[in-house]
Parts: sequence; structure tokens; C-alpha cells
Amino acid sequence: EEGLLEKPLARRILTALNTLRDEAAKPNAVRPGLYITFEPEVLKLVGMEASVLHVGRSSQDILATANAGLNIARLVRLLDAIHEVDCALLEVARREEGALVPAYTNGVQAQPTLYSHYLLAQHQVFMRDAARIFECIRRYDVSPMGACVCNGTGWPLNVERMAQLLGFSRPLTNAFDVGQCAGNDLPLEMSQIISAVMLHVNAFLADFMVQYADPHPWIRWESTNGLYGSSAMPQKRNPGLINDCRRDAGLVIGEAQGVMLRIQNLQLGMADVRDAQVLEALAEDACVTLRTFAGIVRELVVDRKRALAELNADWTCTQELADRLVRCGVDFRNAHHFASHLVTRARAAGTTPPELDYGEAKSLWLEWRSTLQNACDIPDSFPLSEKAFLGALDPAGIVAARATVGSANPELVAKGILRAQQEAARIKAEIDALVDHAKKTAFALEEALTRVLAD
Repeated sequence: EEGLLEKPLARRILTALNTLRDEAAKPNAVRPGLYITFEPEVLKLVGMEASVLHVGRSSQDILATANAGLNIARLVRLLDAIHEVDCALLEVARREEGALVPAYTNGVQAQPTLYSHYLLAQHQVFMRDAARIFECIRRYDVSPMGACVCNGTGWPLNVERMAQLLGFSRPLTNAFDVGQCAGNDLPLEMSQIISAVMLHVNAFLADFMVQYADPHPWIRWESTNGLYGSSAMPQKRNPGLINDCRRDAGLVIGEAQGVMLRIQNLQLGMADVRDAQVLEALAEDACVTLRTFAGIVRELVVDRKRALAELNADWTCTQELADRLVRCGVDFRNAHHFASHLVTRARAAGTTPPELDYGEAKSLWLEWRSTLQNACDIPDSFPLSEKAFLGALDPAGIVAARATVGSANPELVAKGILRAQQEAARIKAEIDALVDHAKKTAFALEEALTRVLAD
């Protein structure tokens, strides 16, 4: 197009390139990994005059371009695996709508919530990971072609046209950056994102495994092939697949840290961190782990009766009790002091929320009030009606009363699931668009070559 190659020679070079591509596609073919080992194969087929193909180029910008394209493709594959995890989370969130479960803070049962609300939180976690990947792709969607080594070239190359033909959104703006800096930063950023994703996988599994260790868990893993028995303890059903997934996530984190360790104290221009096979293994291992995790998530089932029993076995209702007292005019701090006093006495007596009757609550109020040095602003009698008191102990009523945006209110959660499903569909469309763009770019490049050499 630019007149830098005569068409007869260009046709011979293209024929040679197509021949080498066909050879490389054969089983057990040896494919050159470096331009300096690839070019001699072209010269064998065309002659030394084919070396003109290298004018204005270097193995530096050729490999920088190849590595950028490969790493962006790896990020797209990672996006697709995260999307599969998200679909699994939303599938279970829809199936388990209305399931009341305990929520934990500091590892201790804290409040009642909906399992779907918990899964929507996990959806947002992995959507942040997806957003980081999209941002990363946009940041590095730059064509290095034309940088030559690190200061550009004297040949009048059309870098805008090359970027377009290679499928990049924009050409280079600094030859040193695309050839020597960005090629290290992209693997580093990719490895950091992968580390975060794997940490999120393991955090979810750690949450679940606390329940799995319970003889009567409120959530079950109904796997048909992920369990294995003990050689000495016949009662055991070990969660082999979950253990493997957690281990694999840890191994991927180790692989990702290797990228950072290889890049530290590394001079710019050194290629230690750009090893294509190492980065391919990192991306593939991350994708396999995510798809395994998605399969685990799909097999989680809430035992609703057992979850309610777990809630009623502890005093997760206490905050609601204090809130209702505040609404009756008791100051915030004293309302919470009484609620804490009630729980302390109930636990000492082995009393659970369903077992505490209204009369006992009134007695505890009088007992607590008598311990105050200044009780003039505290009502003489228990300010809650029997209906209001019993409602404060009901996990379903507590969740239903939540009114803030993003709360575990069932109606809000149902709307949240719909929004999340729409977001998942949008993410999938964006992933498909990236894949489609890559396919169209490859086709357009072949078409442009055919057209320009047709005369």
C-alpha cells in the first residue's frame, strides 16, 4: 500500500508465509518462536531479497506486537471464565430466592440475611474483577508496530494503518514505551488481576468450608463426583474437588507472584517477564480453576429449615430489638445496653429467641432499669408491645423490614438479581464483541493482502 515493496516480490513472500503457516499447522510441527529463527525459513523459499520484509522492523517490535495480542487474548479468555462463575452465582441466587441464612462478621454469627443477597455481593466482587480486565485491555490496546527497537525508524511506515490491520484500537505514541515498558507492565498487571480473582475464589470457598465442617450444615454441596471417602473412617465424605480447587487457586497465585519476582530489579528492555509459555500457563490455569469453581457453586443448596434453626439458636435479632426500642423513644445507647443485657441473661439461662416469652422480657427490662444510676428518662415499663417484641425476634420479619438500597429486603434482592442478570448479559455481549473483532481483524488482514496484491 505504501510502495515500500514491489508487488512481484511481495507476492512471493506472501506465498512463502502461507506455506510456512500451513506447515506449522501440521501435527507435531516445529514452530519457530523467534523472528531470527523464522526469517531464515522465508529466505530458503524466496531468496535473500525477501529480507527486505524486515526493513523498518525489529524482532523487538515484532515480538512486542505478538505478545500484546496474545496477552489481550488471554485476558479475554479470563473474562469468559469469570462470566461463567457469575452465571453460576446468579443461577443459585435465583434458585435460592427467599432462603434465610446467618451472616457472619469477625467469624461470628451477626445478622439474618438472604443467601441470594450474599451471592449478589459475590457477583459484584467478580464484576469488579471483570471491570479491571476490561480496563486493562483498553489500556494496552496499542500497536507496537513501527517502534522498531526503541526510537522508531527512518522508514516511512504508516503506523495508523498497521494498528488497524492488526486489530489494535490505536497506534503507538512512544516507541520506547511500547517496545520496552508496556510489554513488561501488561504481564505484571495481568498477574495482579489473576491473583485478586483467585483470592476471591478462595474467600468464597473458605466461607463455605466452615459450614461443611459442621455435622449439620445449613448449606450442602450436592456433588455427585467431587467427593471421596476415607480409607480408615467410613463415615467421611471428603470434599476432594473443593480442596483441589482451593489448592489450584493457591498455585495460580504462586505463578502470578512469579511474574512480579521476575520483573523486580529488571532493566527495561530485558525479556525475562515476557515468556509466552509461562504467561499462557498462568492464564490457562486461572481459567481452569475458575470453571471448576463455577461447577462447585452450581451444586450448592441451602437447607432452609436448618438455616432457620441456626438463626434461632443465636441472638442475631438483637440489633432489631434495640432499633425498635429507639423507635419507642429510648435513646440509642441505652437501647443497645438493654439488648445486650437481655442476651447475656438469656445465654446464661440457655434460652434461645423462640423460647424467650414476653413476660420474661418485661422482667428483664425492670431488672436492667434498676441497675441504672439515672433512669429518669427510661420508661418504667417495657416500651414494646408483645407483637412488636416477638416481631423483633423473627429473622424473616427483620430482613423484610430492611429498607435501604442494597439491603437484604426480599423485594430489593429480587430486583437486584434482575439487574445482575442484565449486567451479566451485557458483559457477555462485550466479550463476544472482543472475540468477534479478533476474528474479523484476521479476515480483514487476509482480504487486504489479497486486494493489494491482485493487480
